[in-house]
Amino acid sequence: MKRVRCPKCDNYITFDETKYAAGQSLVFQCPECGKQFGIRMGVSKLRDTQKEETKNLNSQDAPIDSEYGSIVVIENVFHYKQVIPLQMGDNVIGRYQKGNPINTPIETVDPSVDLNHCTLNVSRDKRGELKYILRDNNSNTGTFVDNVEILPPERRVIEHGTLFTIGATSIILKTPGHEDD
Repeated sequence: MKRVRCPKCDNYITFDETKYAAGQSLVFQCPECGKQFGIRMGVSKLRDTQKEETKNLNSQDAPIDSEYGSIVVIENVFHYKQVIPLQMGDNVIGRYQKGNPINTPIETVDPSVDLNHCTLNVSRDKRGELKYILRDNNSNTGTFVDNVEILPPERRVIEHGTLFTIGATSIILKTPGHEDD
């Protein structure tokens, strides 16, 4: 099954892509707002554009295997696996929504992920090693590391392979040199 997003209201419409051939044009009408829009089956220019926008948002011309590491959003009942590169400084993680100014958006329909859920700060320690500090941004459902909630004033140092959960979405930190693990 494939999903397309209404360009007017961001509502998702699901359809079976196996019934259509590459290059075929389809027209949809959004059940939420009534907007009619078309797509062409095959390589999605919009997806490539979104990947480029996310890459530009997440880094200053950094490659996808960022020198500062990445987060892997694990496939769950709401969406597919995503790999998002990190940048030096604050990486504000939250649910993607048009106009949301965060710099590390997750594409999900998981309602338990806030628009501005948590922040993963990337910095260097005294020895020049990368250090990752996770904090909750006073979210409605909390941020958890090893099933222990991080309360809003707390900061938690995490390392490669640490699993943390926001809402019903699980995320794994991948540090440089370990992205392929």
